Amino acid sequence: MATLSTLKLVNAKRASGVSPVQQRRSKICRRLQEQIQLAQAQRDGVQYKVAKLRTSIDAVTGERKQVEVTKRLKPWWFTAENGKTAIAVHYGARIIELARGKFAVEVASNADVVATLELIKTAVDAGELDAQLEATASNLRSGFAK
Repeated sequence: MATLSTLKLVNAKRASGVSPVQQRRSKICRRLQEQIQLAQAQRDGVQYKVAKLRTSIDAVTGERKQVEVTKRLKPWWFTAENGKTAIAVHYGARIIELARGKFAVEVASNADVVATLELIKTAVDAGELDAQLEATASNLRSGFAK
């Protein structure tokens, strides 16, 4: 007991969960990081693959096993009608409205895609898109209501 008396003992509890705002930020930051890596791979001329585990049941034995499969990853950037490259930020299956009536960010060329995605990720981390994420998430949830 002499050893414990040298420590400062307190009555503290660990936080039980993460706030919904922080969960949304974390989710979109993970997706933005995947897009950044995809853009870097395309710029460097290499293939980028994300592996995920999928559980499957063997038809003969009925045994469950985990199989590593490649996740299908679609780029968020595209060539707009005016011929310039644009980036639309996705949350689930929805595109986030970045400003009133504005759903994409125009970049000068494909070389600027990585830098723009990193700027968007910084804005998400700073909480600049929290209102848009909340609106998109509530709109997405309303589609699941009965």
